[in-house]
Amino acid sequence: MFNNTKNYSVGVIGAMKAEIDALKPRLENGGTATVSGVEFVYGELFGMNVVAAVCGIGKVFAAICAEAMIVTFKPDVIINAGVGGSLTDKLDIGDAGIATAVVQHDMDTTPLGDPKGLISGINKVYFDCADECVSLLTEAAAEHGINCAKGVIASGDCFVNSAAKRDELRNDFSAIVCEMESGAIGHVCYVNGTPFGVLRTISDNGDDESHNDYAVSLKKAAAAELDILESFLRKLGEKHA
Repeated sequence: MFNNTKNYSVGVIGAMKAEIDALKPRLENGGTATVSGVEFVYGELFGMNVVAAVCGIGKVFAAICAEAMIVTFKPDVIINAGVGGSLTDKLDIGDAGIATAVVQHDMDTTPLGDPKGLISGINKVYFDCADECVSLLTEAAAEHGINCAKGVIASGDCFVNSAAKRDELRNDFSAIVCEMESGAIGHVCYVNGTPFGVLRTISDNGDDESHNDYAVSLKKAAAAELDILESFLRKLGEKHA
């Protein structure tokens, strides 16, 4: 698909349209392709090949998107960017959570004696993010003066709207952010041997008022995410030029 296949290539996956739209007009010498119902936009940016897509909300859509992206475009790395709920007092609305690892908190075969979150067949609970992604995302957040924390990001097919559930995720997985996609993307990337990173800016606090906070704060969180993402891509391009 890419014009220059020798370029370093990066895939960007967002759950919602707002997370990807800002990239589209900046991609040069590219086009669009639809695979498995997902529209991919691709081109060149910061000296790299970049492909971006809106995966939709939830783990199944995220997994479909990640697999289609890897098989079709063969990116050297994938970055999943979006918003999420804070599980820690280190992160407030508009701050950034940067994953060192991801977990699927709603995978639960504990009645069979397994640890919570275990993915049967590959016997993993946590999927580690690429050190380079963690480092460059942290630098990008600092460049914009955005407070950030690094740690586990927990995914599940539910919008966390309960202080009790928030505390459960924090206690069970030492997670700092909850959301609905990155655990599945990390799973797919692990199976395919593709390095990945995850950025989540905070739209709510995962408590009983999270639905209200989300509605009010989504725009602010999305703006912070786009600032960090752009700086991250620039830094990645400089490193792999």
